[in-house]
Amino acid sequence: MLDESLLTNDDIPSIPDVLPILPIKGGVIFPDLAIGLAITNPSLIHLIDETLSGNKIVCIVTQKNPEVDEPGPSDLYEVGVVSLILKMRRYPDDTLRIFIQGMQRGRIKEYVQKRPYLAAKVNLLRLRVEHDTATEALMRNVEGSFQRLVSMVPYLSEELVSVVLNISDPNRLADFVAAHVNFDTEEKQVLLETSSPKDRLKKLDNLLTKELGILELGEKIRDRVKGEVDKTQREYFLREQMKAIKEELGEKDEKSAEIDELRGKIEAKSMPEEARETAEKELDRLRMMPPAAAEYTVIRTYIDWFLNLPWEEGTEDNLDIRRAKRILNEDHYDLTKVKERILEYLAVRKLKPDSKGPILCFVGPPGVGKTSLGRSIARALRRKFVRLSLGGVRDEAEIRGHRRTYVGAMPGRILQNLRTASSNNPVFMLDEIDKVGADFRGDPSSALLEVLDPEQNYSFSDHYVEVPFDLSRVMFIATANVTQTIIPALRDRMEIIELPGYIDEEKLEIAKAYLIPRRIRESGLKKGDIDFTDDGIYEIIHSYTREAGVRNLEREIGSVVRKVARRHAEGRKKKVKVDARDVSRFLGPRKFFSELAAREGEIGVATGLAWTPVGGEILFVEATMMLGSKGLVLTGSLGDIMKESAQAALSFLRSHARELKLDDIDMSKNDLHIHIPSGAIPKDGPSAGLALTAALYSLFSEKAIDPKIAMTGEITLTGRVLPVGGIKEKVLGAKRAGITTVLIPSQNDKDLGEIPTNVRKGLTFRRVKTIRDGLRILFPLAKSTKEKK
Repeated sequence: MLDESLLTNDDIPSIPDVLPILPIKGGVIFPDLAIGLAITNPSLIHLIDETLSGNKIVCIVTQKNPEVDEPGPSDLYEVGVVSLILKMRRYPDDTLRIFIQGMQRGRIKEYVQKRPYLAAKVNLLRLRVEHDTATEALMRNVEGSFQRLVSMVPYLSEELVSVVLNISDPNRLADFVAAHVNFDTEEKQVLLETSSPKDRLKKLDNLLTKELGILELGEKIRDRVKGEVDKTQREYFLREQMKAIKEELGEKDEKSAEIDELRGKIEAKSMPEEARETAEKELDRLRMMPPAAAEYTVIRTYIDWFLNLPWEEGTEDNLDIRRAKRILNEDHYDLTKVKERILEYLAVRKLKPDSKGPILCFVGPPGVGKTSLGRSIARALRRKFVRLSLGGVRDEAEIRGHRRTYVGAMPGRILQNLRTASSNNPVFMLDEIDKVGADFRGDPSSALLEVLDPEQNYSFSDHYVEVPFDLSRVMFIATANVTQTIIPALRDRMEIIELPGYIDEEKLEIAKAYLIPRRIRESGLKKGDIDFTDDGIYEIIHSYTREAGVRNLEREIGSVVRKVARRHAEGRKKKVKVDARDVSRFLGPRKFFSELAAREGEIGVATGLAWTPVGGEILFVEATMMLGSKGLVLTGSLGDIMKESAQAALSFLRSHARELKLDDIDMSKNDLHIHIPSGAIPKDGPSAGLALTAALYSLFSEKAIDPKIAMTGEITLTGRVLPVGGIKEKVLGAKRAGITTVLIPSQNDKDLGEIPTNVRKGLTFRRVKTIRDGLRILFPLAKSTKEKK
């Protein structure tokens, strides 16, 4: 660092050993340079006054922290510059302005005074003198860098370059350049404390290079920004010029033409006054907005939705009742109750055109024609048909839409489908309404309440459109497999219409009238190329399908027709007749066998009836007894209610054993096991109580039950048989399975009126009030002791 050999008073006799210390902030003083300083601190003003009355020499030292107002010895650097005060001027606000001349570097050796101002012993420092080739090269680098710096910054004067070029002393050159360039205070202090001119020039050259790099980068950024600004301004001026030219020519710019076009569409569009005001308000916002704005596209899309929604556009209903009846009969077999309800709606509509549309809900197993029935209704009314599948929908926004604050917002699927239909009175099919879910995004079922309520849907509010839309002219039709999963409030707003499954005879007629002709037509064959006999169709129904509807039946028929189509494509165009014996050649081995046909009357086995979401089915209750003391064992994936029914059946028989002539059987020393086959399928409900009692009685009395007698009913411990649900579906299931006699609770007699005559044909219905009534029918000789007396 510094060469600290002292300069004696003989060398410079005018500089004393002890000097007052003048602290300065935010800058560094270098030797051989004159500079002005402003003094406001009272203690420093006192220092200046006493110094001017003496030898006028002070040691100027830089503060480490410029925030300190009264610096102490620890707040100052050790190296400063011994300077001579040349001039002083005092101002009215008690501040001083001094002009000083730096003379020599000095290191503070020891502070000897702290009040009223700092004073210290100062050792004068001598700098090295070097004039070699390396020093000369460094001096030229510094001069070149300084010259470039002067040309790039406004705070350096051009005259400084000529001064620098005339300095031959490396120490003076380094001090002069360091004093005039805006380096950090710490960097300047390091240059002040470096004694070797070569080292000082190296550090100075690095600092100048760094400063030049920053300035050049800033210059590039300024040039780029200026270029972008100039480009934007230029484009703006060009657009204004084009605008002025088009105005002179009587033409309009693209944006103005678009605004005028939209305004014309709004004026021509038939819509409610509230919707028109909203559209015009948004159009005014769009007119004031530049096309480059992000909100421009959002508003433009919003206005497009307004213009494309069918606010008052609809189709005219065809209210010819006879024509509608003919179309419904053409498209669907049977379904008398549903067709009558549709014709009733048309009749009311014809007599009272402003009546509100009904909300129908078709409930039935898969494949019975719920969705296709909606299409037939639309065709009969000459209305547009739209379908919305609700299966798995869990987001409320699917129904009500998203608010416009979200990115990519759009209306809900209700308005989307109406826009697609371009009609405000279509037949709107809400498919699978029983499969709507709910999660953290809301409950779509609750959102459907407003849609399906005739008292509310005249002002349906979509979150995106935010203007009430009239849905009262829409004919909503919902479909479901079950009603239990539909929330009660939503179910209450709909008129439930049951679509039961088909019996074999009905499936035969549907296959001949609809399924076979459609499959022949779709495969490219002609009507005379293939002939299905009734026996062949029955074979497909009995042996290859097991369903309440006809969807799988159509698939199997389609498979047969495709195989015949392949023969024709290969050149074998002989007419094919599909009889019962030929079905296995087309469809392979039989898939299903009649379990009822395979069973004969067995002890401990009773035939029950069950309701499932896909239609009615028969089930077999099997009971057996063995030695042991473990009690009652129940298997077959039974639910808690069915297990309780089995317990109730056993309790009734044990409590009435003497009356039923079962007193000679000791049930306390035996295990009872009740099993219902198809053990992988869960079963529950109280309606199997009568069948469970019959199976146990058959086991205890060792008397078999005719397997073609099926039964249903809930039991009590007193022996009563209570009514159950699903009688219609259970009877259809019994008919398909070949049952001949059905035992039902007496209170379910009213449900038989809903069963078509052709279904009841061949079935015998026996009403039972008590378990004893059922046992007398099943076991004619089973008379109680009380009856014999």
